[in-house]
Amino acid sequence: MVKTSKLIKTSKFISMILRHRPGIIGITLDEHGWADVQELINGVNNSDGHTLDLETLEEIVRTDEKQRYSFNEDHTLIRANQGHSIPVDVELEEKVPPPMLWHGTGEKYVPSIDKQGLIPKGRLYVHLSSDTETARKVGSRHGRPVIYAIDCRKMCEDGYRFYLSANGIWLTKSVPPKYMRKESNG
Repeated sequence: MVKTSKLIKTSKFISMILRHRPGIIGITLDEHGWADVQELINGVNNSDGHTLDLETLEEIVRTDEKQRYSFNEDHTLIRANQGHSIPVDVELEEKVPPPMLWHGTGEKYVPSIDKQGLIPKGRLYVHLSSDTETARKVGSRHGRPVIYAIDCRKMCEDGYRFYLSANGIWLTKSVPPKYMRKESNG
């Protein structure tokens, strides 16, 4: 299915609301990041330039290639799976990661990353990919991609914790430079 530009625009708007700014449409998230679906629909419809109904919201959730969102069992609540800049507990389960994960970034960020490692900046966690192709796609969004290999085995031995989000993204609080190796440029 090919998404229309209107659907993509609405999906990005919902992502911004559920991850960063629920108050712009007058809703609140609970402590686990859940929003009432009807309040979200009403809030989106009362904003400029967006219309939303339950069928469209379900289509956005079902067809989102990054699987950004989850419904509760009866589809009365929705949340973003990860990527929040606001303090919520999306009930991540601590997991042992594979020995190696990857992080994709843009070339312009390399000097800072080489110096301070990976930090969450405005988000709650650093996002890591389980394969280099996904990392390369992420990095490409920020210019010419650079891929870092992350030594998760050593990080775990040293006490770092990892979490796996509902959509398969690995999360951790930070990655110091000593656990990173520049693998390639795009």
